[in-house]
Amino acid sequence: MNRSPSISSGLSAVLSGAAVVALLGLGGCQSVDLTRTKPEKESAAMVAPLVEKRETLTATGYAVISVQNHRNPAQQRLLAIRASKLDAYRSLTEQVDGQQLDATTTVADMTVQNDTFRTRVEGVIYGAVLVSIAPAGDDTYETTLSLDRAVVQDLRTLYLGQVVAKGR
Repeated sequence: MNRSPSISSGLSAVLSGAAVVALLGLGGCQSVDLTRTKPEKESAAMVAPLVEKRETLTATGYAVISVQNHRNPAQQRLLAIRASKLDAYRSLTEQVDGQQLDATTTVADMTVQNDTFRTRVEGVIYGAVLVSIAPAGDDTYETTLSLDRAVVQDLRTLYLGQVVAKGR
């Protein structure tokens, strides 16, 4: 078979380029010891929950003034402040105790027919500090709470004790 010089030089350039790529790829390989039994301290620190790394937990709650069930505008503002505070407590409880998620999905003919999610938050919060209550825009109130990290473990222990007591 007689090849022209340009095809031969192009083919050899491709082959030499492939050889260089293969050598570089093999040179970058490294064996990993998967038989280690003692975890390193750095990896344990990376696995620690984010909550444990923060000095305080903060939570913000919101409520719309105009949807509050009262005719008096002043009373609507007070109800919105209370609702935003309760929303902040709910958010703080989610961070401390987590939330229960129930999900149901109905599939027919390989098509999702119905997808339903329900969440539930249950817990006890004490020692929260009211950071601020302020209007956010023209029709919303915002409440921010904080909770010291030292209190979080006590709250978790208390909540888990209540869960165990209910199960008996």
